[in-house]
Amino acid sequence: MTNTFLDSIKVRRSIYALDKNVSLSQNEIEEIIKEAVKLSPSSFNSQSSRAVILFGESHDKLWNITEETLRGIVPAENFASTEEKIASFRAGYGTVLFFEDTEVIEGLQENFALYADNFPIWSEQSTGIAQHSVWVALANAGIGASLQHYNPLIDDAVQAEFDLPESWNLRAQMPFGNIVAEAGEKEFIDDEKRFRTFK
Repeated sequence: MTNTFLDSIKVRRSIYALDKNVSLSQNEIEEIIKEAVKLSPSSFNSQSSRAVILFGESHDKLWNITEETLRGIVPAENFASTEEKIASFRAGYGTVLFFEDTEVIEGLQENFALYADNFPIWSEQSTGIAQHSVWVALANAGIGASLQHYNPLIDDAVQAEFDLPESWNLRAQMPFGNIVAEAGEKEFIDDEKRFRTFK
């Protein structure tokens, strides 16, 4: 069976060995990210996902913030591995920050009270889809990425540094760049443990 979509998502992997030697321009990368987020579905077509795209010094600032935040939490004797990990993200070409706009979610809760409890859940699903869409789109452009979650530890500092609306709730960080080392073989659990089909 040939399925171009499945072929496309097979390319997406968690890539940690990155550098800045990408062949695409910043504008081209920005357009890929914007289109991927815009085309991602959301409940009630709420379009609650927000993305902040960081290049250059802004990208470095994010990972400096993250490193300094973690330095205050991780014991000094264990910090070397944390520092190395953050350095690997900083070595990339850029980062996408994914947010959900709580103002949109709260508006939906007011306007559709019957579903009020579900909108935060659907918001998490929306951001997950947007993250996957961007990840796959970057992978298909030959750009490696991984998904990180240093929120909520870095939320306040990120909001202040980049002057973002208070209603934007940070959900994930995606460092990206040129692939220095490919991911290893991906293993899957047996289908019998994951799927059931009834006819």
